[in-house]
Amino acid sequence: MYRTAASRAKALKGVLTRSLRPARYASSSAAAATTSSTPGYLSWLGGGSSSTLTSLDMPLQGVSLPPPLADKVEPSKLKVTTLPNGLKIASEMSPNPAASIGLYVDCGSIYEAPYFHGATHLLERMAFKSTLNRTHFRLVREIEAIGGNTSASASREQMSYTIDALKTYVPEMVEVLIDSVRNPAFLDWEVNEELRKMKVEIAELAKNPMGFLLEAIHSAGYSGALASPLYAPESALDRLNGELLEEFMTENFTAARMVLAASGVEHEELLKVAEPLMSDLPNVPRQLEPKSQYVGGDFRQHTGGEATHFAVAFEVPGWNNEKEAVTATVLQMLMGGGGSFSAGGPGKGMHSWLYRRVLNEYQEVQSCTAFTSIFNDTGLFGIYGCSSPGFAAKAIELAAKELKDVANGKVNQKHLDRAKAATKSAVLMNLESRMIAAEDIGRQILTYGERKPVDQFLKTVDQLTLKDIQDFTSKVISKPLTMGAFGDVLSVPSYDTISSKFC
Repeated sequence: MYRTAASRAKALKGVLTRSLRPARYASSSAAAATTSSTPGYLSWLGGGSSSTLTSLDMPLQGVSLPPPLADKVEPSKLKVTTLPNGLKIASEMSPNPAASIGLYVDCGSIYEAPYFHGATHLLERMAFKSTLNRTHFRLVREIEAIGGNTSASASREQMSYTIDALKTYVPEMVEVLIDSVRNPAFLDWEVNEELRKMKVEIAELAKNPMGFLLEAIHSAGYSGALASPLYAPESALDRLNGELLEEFMTENFTAARMVLAASGVEHEELLKVAEPLMSDLPNVPRQLEPKSQYVGGDFRQHTGGEATHFAVAFEVPGWNNEKEAVTATVLQMLMGGGGSFSAGGPGKGMHSWLYRRVLNEYQEVQSCTAFTSIFNDTGLFGIYGCSSPGFAAKAIELAAKELKDVANGKVNQKHLDRAKAATKSAVLMNLESRMIAAEDIGRQILTYGERKPVDQFLKTVDQLTLKDIQDFTSKVISKPLTMGAFGDVLSVPSYDTISSKFC
């Protein structure tokens, strides 16, 4: 390709050099007399040499260079304003030309009374549909006009609505976002359409054994609010409608339980646009989080097939106990794991504890990976695995053995240092994303009432020792077991047999 370009330049050289002459030079030294016989720029491009090219170090007349960037640029400080009704508005600036804005609500499936089961699942799907002020078509056209991107998600404790676009469109972003959350129309035909999609989504969940089991062990391991399903039960689909959603939102979407968080937006600009749109929300005292109690339990669903999927889990402290929640995160990174076939290429995850000691040693194990699911006051840590039915009992025994080995001090400093570095790397790389940074601001303020600096998290990780990991794991596996199995479960040992493996 480059040889072709050079030959074309040679063919054009004779024509162009007769008609093109430099009208002005950047320096007096470069203004030496030239003749048509002197090789020029096009000659050099064609492979020749030139004695008249100006040095790249030569300053250009009338051009001033901007000052260089400092070696270390201090990050923008977070600014938070609490409106009289209790709603918090928080933002930080970034050099990025785009901005991410999210409205985060302290409302999830744990706030669903039996009558409301499935409400948050349907609310997630009804996000950015028709409002009292806009049709869905108009809403989509307005978002497309500013090059925006929207998303919504629901979890057990919180919901989020986000929009992402260039900074110049901050007023439009805020107005569309708040209108979508505060004024949904819940038109019957839109609700019914999403209910049909939810029915398909629930059916598809059974085809994702890991996701299905992680959902099931919450219902098996907890009594109270956290046992409520994140996905709408099929039995609830006929009951869900627009009126029920309006009632649920009126009860839970109150000012004191909302945070408007932004990354890449000047705080004064955000406040100027958002305050008139949010200040009329009623000042209702914040509702206490519904109680949950970890009890442990057993879930099994036999569907046959050629694989047995299992999950073993135990309770861990929540984010309100920061050090132990961070310890659980590092322990998950240390245990690691993955699938026996890595789409990311050979060796992906090969240094993790479960990968080296289980997946590399036992070909019958198709997948083995550690997981965490951490909430404000409690959480789960466990291991998910998949094997052939005949090897299921041995695979579960291996998972138990690896956790006991960590509790018994088999981990060395090299393993821990690698896990700590991987944890810090994952957090810092995620925070480079505007959308994740905005989400981090919103969720932390909902949980703690403030955003804790990332340096505090990194310091907590650095201070962890081998004894911390050992003591933490010992304490965790001494709690009641939560067990889940899916697929061909006929060869899975009894709950008591599995529980005894951790003693």
